[in-house]
Amino acid sequence: MSDLPSLSVNGQSQQLNEDEASELAKELKQQLRNGEVPAADGESIERMVAGLGDPRGLMRLTFAESLGVVGKAAVPSLCRALAEHESVTVRRAAAKTLTLIEDPRALPVLQKALLQDPDPVVQGSAVGAMAAVGEEAIDGMLEILINPSSTAMQLGLASWGLAFVGARAPEALRKAATSEHAEIRCAAIAALGDQIQALGDDAARELVENALTDAETDVRAEAATLLGKLHSPDWAVPRLEPLLSDPQGQVRKNAALSLMKLQAEGSIANLSQQLEREQQADVKAVLQLAINQLDQDG
Repeated sequence: MSDLPSLSVNGQSQQLNEDEASELAKELKQQLRNGEVPAADGESIERMVAGLGDPRGLMRLTFAESLGVVGKAAVPSLCRALAEHESVTVRRAAAKTLTLIEDPRALPVLQKALLQDPDPVVQGSAVGAMAAVGEEAIDGMLEILINPSSTAMQLGLASWGLAFVGARAPEALRKAATSEHAEIRCAAIAALGDQIQALGDDAARELVENALTDAETDVRAEAATLLGKLHSPDWAVPRLEPLLSDPQGQVRKNAALSLMKLQAEGSIANLSQQLEREQQADVKAVLQLAINQLDQDG
């Protein structure tokens, strides 16, 4: 994201009392009904941003919709509010409003909010706004996935964002699936389902097949899970059964669960054989569950 134009977030925020907010919201509603674009000068934008802190939800919605119509001219003020405002209500609303505008200039501020804002709703709204931008947001999400300081929630949000963007940027997602970083490969593989299911993407399908023999356990486990979600048993079952004897228990468990989801009654014999030689109690329990369920389905 270093090639994006810099975006200053310095400045002073305005404040609106309840009466001022009500009057401004009334004016903005009328303009929106008339198909007019609200004034996009700095002072007008700052007043609308101030309205994002109103305790009344419908008022905040009016200000957010109006800023969305103003569009790119509102981005610097929204970024400042997201980065600096002491009110969590304003920060949440600013991130959600940036989702409406889809301006790549906001990506550095959104990524910072995802990593540093203490509020989980702000973090979630920030990654939603990043995902709305599209392909240009992918690098930032990948950075989060390989950042050792990222929390489990931040990793999950970045993975979700990557999956969302992937449907709009399939080539970038396929590239991520071959990254040197296992965390990125894992998230990309998990996100390839839509491309395979909805688009019939053969290149994505091949990447999933390759992931089944990846050197990293987490990547193989994620690929095994994905196969159970694709509703393609003829393709998936022959690739899942060998994973029942994978060296890592998590992969064996995921393979068994996917076979169960695919209603692969023909795999009961292989599951039973693995159950007889399985040493890990947790894997045994999953194998038995899969066998029992498939017996019922049969």
